[in-house]
Amino acid sequence: MSAHCRLTGAEPGFGQQISHSHRRTSRRFDPNVQRKRYWLPSEGRHVRLRLSARAIKTVDRIGIEAAVARIRARGVKV
Repeated sequence: MSAHCRLTGAEPGFGQQISHSHRRTSRRFDPNVQRKRYWLPSEGRHVRLRLSARAIKTVDRIGIEAAVARIRARGVKV
């Protein structure tokens, strides 16, 4: 599974690794994506989401119901 956040849409960035001799090679900057399980009271079930660390803080602030509504508004199945 790829390193994408389901709430914020954060995805890998690409750039260059630069060595001491200044040779450049391609590299990938992955977001800090974690699997987290939340209880969704409105549906009476748990949901397991792949969220970035920033998105986990957002869920703590706005609540899981509002977060799931945002995810569904982006067209992602929960």
